[in-house]
Amino acid sequence: MILSIIIPVYNEDRTVIEVLKKIKSNSSYLFKYEIIVIDDGSTDRTRNLLEENKNLYDKLLINDTNKGKGFCVKKGISNASGSHIIFQDADLEYDPVDFKKFEKIFLDFDADGIIGSRFIYSNYTRSHNILNKIGNTILTVIFNLLYNTTFTDIYSCYFGFKKNLLNVNELRTKRFEQHAEILCKVIKKGNKFYEVPINYNGRNASEGKKIKPHHFFLVLFEIIRGRII
Repeated sequence: MILSIIIPVYNEDRTVIEVLKKIKSNSSYLFKYEIIVIDDGSTDRTRNLLEENKNLYDKLLINDTNKGKGFCVKKGISNASGSHIIFQDADLEYDPVDFKKFEKIFLDFDADGIIGSRFIYSNYTRSHNILNKIGNTILTVIFNLLYNTTFTDIYSCYFGFKKNLLNVNELRTKRFEQHAEILCKVIKKGNKFYEVPINYNGRNASEGKKIKPHHFFLVLFEIIRGRII
């Protein structure tokens, strides 16, 4: 089976190559990796570095201007040939070594979807902005109540799922809230979902963290909308 790894990138010249090297060094015998990078109109050296290191990925998709993370994810999934999808940020917050946990659960239990939780972490998690954690906790509780689930961290980047559970052409959103839209659609179509502990080395705003407080309300809207429609 093929695991398509979707990596949206915007101005991550300090970390993107290291992330790609980590994925390559983590190659699996359970799944074949298909690494798809989407450069979202980066204005730093990101695009040049990617073009100089073509051995580190399978597909490079370019946006001439910044379109948003959700736009990139949709574009990546549309170009994916894998049976399973997982998301990877281009910074060093998440460690691709944790992919092994997802692969095992997919194979052992025929899971429809798996979330990597930063709150039931494996070896470590970096202390980060308390407001981010409070917001995530509120969203997770609301999601669990609406979708009858027991997750601890719905807005973890590491969400893996069977590609056939998502019609990418139905996705409306183009920015950070798209993660919620995808999660809602997959949860409604699937039956078997799991959560695994992962490691997390979160950044703060000065280090390049891009998510902002107003995204909370956009995500909340998508969670509620996904339950109604």
